[in-house]
Amino acid sequence: MAKTAARGGRSKVATRTSARKSGPAQAPAKAVDSFAVRTAAPELATIFDYVRFAAARLKRARVVFAHGTTDPVAEAAFLVGEAMRLHPDEVEVNAARRVPKAAGQRILDWVEQRIATRKPAAYLVNRMYMRGLPFHVDERVIVPRSFIGELLDSHFGGDDMLRLRDPATVTSVLDLCTGSGCLAILAARAFPNARIDAADLSEDALAVAARNVREHGLENRITLAQGDLFAAVGGKRYDLIISNPPYVDAQGMAGLPRECLAEPRMAFDGGADGIDLVRRIVDGAKAHLASGGGLLCEVGRCKPAIGKAYPRADLLWLDTEESEGEVFWIEAAALC
Repeated sequence: MAKTAARGGRSKVATRTSARKSGPAQAPAKAVDSFAVRTAAPELATIFDYVRFAAARLKRARVVFAHGTTDPVAEAAFLVGEAMRLHPDEVEVNAARRVPKAAGQRILDWVEQRIATRKPAAYLVNRMYMRGLPFHVDERVIVPRSFIGELLDSHFGGDDMLRLRDPATVTSVLDLCTGSGCLAILAARAFPNARIDAADLSEDALAVAARNVREHGLENRITLAQGDLFAAVGGKRYDLIISNPPYVDAQGMAGLPRECLAEPRMAFDGGADGIDLVRRIVDGAKAHLASGGGLLCEVGRCKPAIGKAYPRADLLWLDTEESEGEVFWIEAAALC
């Protein structure tokens, strides 16, 4: 059967599967397309000049864009914005603003480091944005680019037709494989009455998450827990479980671009078919969901593997602006 799901505010058909059945990239801000078509300036003076120059350098160097930006113009605008202390949404409207010498040198240095080291831009500036919110990131965590952030807005909001749950009724949330803590923080924003547990196996990742929780002033609502999936929270039950676990299969791991090799391997490796951890999450979720609860899980391109592993599962596949069939929802009552 079919069910309507939101895709960036527009209606989209999401398939609910029963008898049938790698790396994510979500831009925290839209590419500043108009930069690419304006007349080139004769020298590097304004924000526009630096974006144009940086985008050209990145394009010629053939760097890979898979860490929050999807093209050279968007990444150039991100780097210039960080140097100028501007939110990504503020870069284009300030295109004519002059860039101070120190900031200009910082931009040039970052661009050359990006090309030489192939590290994600987020690691160079120690920042990434999701749903407009800034998060600290470094090499201890994967660069956040989950589609779940958009779904928390589109499927738990005011549209009764698309809404999976009334956000006011969600009082407890578990974020498994929390990494930098970004989804836990977005969940705190989406569910004002909820307390959130955020679990991860990596002590290093939890240190980054703790910083982000503190910087967003959510220490009283988000509790961090170290452990192997559900072992981190004992027998607790939740209205909602969200997870963006490792889901890259063996073939994908062998072909990861150099940029992704800078990120923690454990944040990618999902085993031979990509769903080793997903299986454990699905199999264990029922024991940790309250009556009427549900699981929201991102699996990248592993939809066929999920269909093979759970051929009779009543899964609702949800689309976003940048993805199709990479996140599923399942009700607690439908879990075996």
